[in-house]
Amino acid sequence: MFTLSEESPADSDEVELLYDLCFAPGRRALSSYRLREGVAPIAPLSLVARDEFGAVGGAIRYWPVRIGEGGAPALLLGPVAVHPTRQGEGLGALLLHETLARARDAGWSRVVLVGDEPYYRRFGFGRDAARALSFPPPTNPDRLLARALEPGAFDGVEGEVRPWSEA
Repeated sequence: MFTLSEESPADSDEVELLYDLCFAPGRRALSSYRLREGVAPIAPLSLVARDEFGAVGGAIRYWPVRIGEGGAPALLLGPVAVHPTRQGEGLGALLLHETLARARDAGWSRVVLVGDEPYYRRFGFGRDAARALSFPPPTNPDRLLARALEPGAFDGVEGEVRPWSEA
């Protein structure tokens, strides 16, 4: 049993330790981190999952970004992590389903991420919606995935995913 709550400043250290545990030490050098610099994650979509003992079992964050010259608003999903001792229990799926529903309810229509398509396909992400998009290097273009939260959300949207601050 897990309890989901918005990540608070008090959760930050534990969540960062979880991300350090789950991802390579150089994770902050990835291009996705450059898109996050100077921008706060979207609080209602950045959740922490705690077990019955209060231990962090998983966490997910979303960041606002823009796409292309037109500056189409979108969400950048990630990172999402599940503690190695809790993997295989459906916690990642719970975090993704819950936050994608919240994002749609909050009026967001597009989500992009850099990740493994075989895993994220079951949540509606794929290369098709991302074909007209690019991501700052160095990013393997085959790992750029997207999902429309409403029909046609990516119609006519093309170009590089860029920081939110670049209006």
